[in-house]
Amino acid sequence: MERATRSVTVEDIGRRERLARWVNGLGYVRKWLVLGVIIGVVAGLGAVVFINALDWATKLLLGVLGGYTPPSPLGEGASLGSRHFSRPWAVPLVTTLGGLISGILVFRWAPEAAGHGTDSAISAVHHNPSGIRARVSVIKIIASAFTIGSGGSGGREGPTAQISAGFASVLARLLNLSPPDARTAVSIGIGSGIGSIFRTPLGGAILGGEILYRNDIESDALIPGLIASITGFTIFGAFEGYAPIFGYQSGFRFSHPLQLVYYALIGVAAGLVGMLYNASFYGLGERFSKLPLPRALRPALAGLLVGLLGLAFPEVLGTGYGWVQQAMGPRLLELSLWVVILLPVMKILATSLSIGSGGSGGIFGPGMVIGGFVGAAMWRVLEPIAPQVPHSPAPFVIVAMMACFGSIGHVPFAVMLMVAEMTGNLALLAPAMIAVGVASFLVGDRHIYRAQLHTRADAPGHRFRFGLTPLSAVPVANVMTAPRLVVRREESAEAARERLAELGLQGAPVVDERGVYVGTLRYDAVQGDDVKGMTAGELADRTAPVLTEDVTLDAAMQVLALREVTWLPVVDDHRRPTGVLTSLNLVAGYRQALRSTLNRLSRVGERAITIEERLRSDSPVVGRELRRVSLPSGTLVLTVQRDRRLLFAHPGTVLRAGDVLSILTRPEDAPSVTELLGSEPAETEEGDGMV
Repeated sequence: MERATRSVTVEDIGRRERLARWVNGLGYVRKWLVLGVIIGVVAGLGAVVFINALDWATKLLLGVLGGYTPPSPLGEGASLGSRHFSRPWAVPLVTTLGGLISGILVFRWAPEAAGHGTDSAISAVHHNPSGIRARVSVIKIIASAFTIGSGGSGGREGPTAQISAGFASVLARLLNLSPPDARTAVSIGIGSGIGSIFRTPLGGAILGGEILYRNDIESDALIPGLIASITGFTIFGAFEGYAPIFGYQSGFRFSHPLQLVYYALIGVAAGLVGMLYNASFYGLGERFSKLPLPRALRPALAGLLVGLLGLAFPEVLGTGYGWVQQAMGPRLLELSLWVVILLPVMKILATSLSIGSGGSGGIFGPGMVIGGFVGAAMWRVLEPIAPQVPHSPAPFVIVAMMACFGSIGHVPFAVMLMVAEMTGNLALLAPAMIAVGVASFLVGDRHIYRAQLHTRADAPGHRFRFGLTPLSAVPVANVMTAPRLVVRREESAEAARERLAELGLQGAPVVDERGVYVGTLRYDAVQGDDVKGMTAGELADRTAPVLTEDVTLDAAMQVLALREVTWLPVVDDHRRPTGVLTSLNLVAGYRQALRSTLNRLSRVGERAITIEERLRSDSPVVGRELRRVSLPSGTLVLTVQRDRRLLFAHPGTVLRAGDVLSILTRPEDAPSVTELLGSEPAETEEGDGMV
């Protein structure tokens, strides 16, 4: 039986290796069509699983145990909910129970699932896109369902973003995706997960690239994001329907110039409330972190406080989407003015307690609900006294939703599109631009997502990629050294510790019976008496970064710096360890690349000109390495543009049909270079970035 099981495992590994080689060998469009669809399918299915888990938890905890049913929006049943609490004393007990279960689950099995989760996914994109553990997604689903389903104030976008981002991270590990591709995969996982659960495919696609920075957007993630987001939306809608969450609010539009003044005032109010949301969320979070209580019990205490608050303001319990729906219509007039004015503050307090304490849920959804309550309050104040105020509060509610979280989350374009999709209304985008612009001006550089970077220039991936350009011309295989030790996974921890100590190594790659890499064993992981009886395979870190031989040194340097390690294992196409890359190897590689570049430049004369040549499919150099092309002396290939990507040419670059070569050569050698390459002058598009 054991032998049969092992043969199946070997066969599965073989399939994975073939799949990884096939995917990485595809061109840009086909590769992201495949990966985008796969990530989108998981995002859609994950959203279906979570929304049903949340619905079940809400009915059981708040409905059956608490005797209270919150209202739901038009696209999710249009229920008016309970008019009062049948068992008021039970509601605080239920919210406490939900917080307790969530806290135990999170801090026992996946501490990184605590809080809203989106920051963890953003941080993974920038620092370790292949390192998210698979269990995080599962724990996030269950813990968030208990937190929000018991009445905790949280959004459902955080769990779905972490589900699809976590899967994308696992996929990047399984398929040996390069660091840039892994970053793109995780970022589109964030966007497609949120876009699926909100039924906002276009906004979700933009969000995946916009949420990473405060004043920039990851353009590489836009096209893959569209593929993943529309796939996730299609899958989710097949189970849950395609209608907008808040129905089709198409009867409202901008109709008078004076209204721009009111929308600017909404921007002021939304910006100020957004700043309050940011300060309250992290301020209360810090206070809870200092409480002399076990971490797992803090969400329970917060749940008790939210339950008591919910008895006075039931609008703060759960997601709050049903209450926003009611605020768009005449039921808003049934609430007293002071309650409407206090609702944004109470929702901020409830969310800061539920999620800031370590409970599990999102802050994106509550941010839009808070904004909706701001718009409702503005309408109640202005409608009796100001001319040309819309006859319905819906326009104010919709625009304020966009302005509040669009500004403090630094995702203005994505949120405007998402709210437009959630309400089926594009006519309010014009006044929304005024409100979002004013709110963003007030918010400035404040940001609720702490993992966001300022611009792409601050992103480690981009900084290492373009800061040391010679490194992008040297593959890891050229400078790596042979591994001094490879540990088999069935080897005992004690034996592995002795071998590591004898060789003075900080760690070693761990392989299975076929020699296939399964993880990295660190020396500190085999210390202590508690490892007795355990194997190296059990202690190996399966999420540790690993390089393939064709990865260039700029990408390797990024991983070394961000993970704060001094060495990385290198594997071949079959995931068998073939080398180790250390910091010293990297320095030697940089010197080699720099020396090679200077030598090549020194051969170029003063009268050199730059020409661009596109390789035809029948070119004799297609499929050959650049070093094997006999170019005239003093001729230098600077860059190769391939599939809209700019590559720095190096001797090992294999030329392909359609490549556009930027070449430095003497004027008299230009005709012979063109003849040798069998090429034609390149006609590049204006502004495409070619030299």
